[in-house]
Amino acid sequence: MVRKRSGLPIAGAVLAAAAAVLLIGLVASSSRASVPAHSPGAVCYTPQFWCWARPLGPPGSPCICPSPSGPVAGVRG
Repeated sequence: MVRKRSGLPIAGAVLAAAAAVLLIGLVASSSRASVPAHSPGAVCYTPQFWCWARPLGPPGSPCICPSPSGPVAGVRG
């Protein structure tokens, strides 16, 4: 006997994957949410927060933000 599979489990998995991608995107962009207007390369973005880039540099170049636990690597934006 051959049982026909329902499309529901696959649709549920696709929906769960889409929700996970959306959540990851929101968490990843949360450090950018409260950044004031700035010149390109003036902000250093880390995975958890941002700081003013010192010295200024081209967008996409590496930078460092100070933190209570030491320097944190980031990217200028």
